[in-house]
Amino acid sequence: MLLKRWEDIPDFMRTDEVRVYYDILKSKRWQLFIKRLMDIVLSAVLLVILAIPMIIIGIMIKIDSPGSIMFRQERVTSYGRVFKIHKFRTMVANASEIGTAVTVASDARVTRVGSLLRGLRLDELPQLIDVIVGDMTFVGTRAEVPKYVQKYTNEMKATLLLPAGITSIASIRFKDEADQLEAADDVDKVYVESVLPQKMKINLESLKEFSILGDLAVMMQTMMLVAGRQK
Repeated sequence: MLLKRWEDIPDFMRTDEVRVYYDILKSKRWQLFIKRLMDIVLSAVLLVILAIPMIIIGIMIKIDSPGSIMFRQERVTSYGRVFKIHKFRTMVANASEIGTAVTVASDARVTRVGSLLRGLRLDELPQLIDVIVGDMTFVGTRAEVPKYVQKYTNEMKATLLLPAGITSIASIRFKDEADQLEAADDVDKVYVESVLPQKMKINLESLKEFSILGDLAVMMQTMMLVAGRQK
């Protein structure tokens, strides 16, 4: 996970605000290398260990509702590159046509199996594929859809210096985001104007304080959060 030369970064990111974060990360190049190495090794090991459980989950999804097993949607990762994320489908097949890009607590589009997968965050297991190919990392800013990234301020664009993440401090603190959005009359408006700025403030602070030990701590907190929801 090496930083591009400043001259090679896309024009829309080469701002004074982004440069502050770039210089911080540049001083931690070896930790970024270790981070990428950890991503490759851990995701490969987990894909092997979880292969059978993932097959079973796929069968459950297929039996529960018509449609594909996987949910593929365009998201944005490092340097503004668009990729199609891998997730287990947790909603009805035409969910994107009948609702917003964010999900509220009692979203009618979520299937029975999908509700279980979301509660345990098992729908995110296929993202291990995205991690191993380099589109994502274990700890980093959430992979947003392009329309939300277009709302980023110059400073927020600094989060695009690294790949999108499966989990983060912001994700943990906003674990009940769907509940907060449920009462909103305009979910997209509330997300962009209220929730997103709060999350990005946390993401930017995490970027400044990036370290391998910090990543490990976030992964541990995430596992404890998921384990707690199983009780």
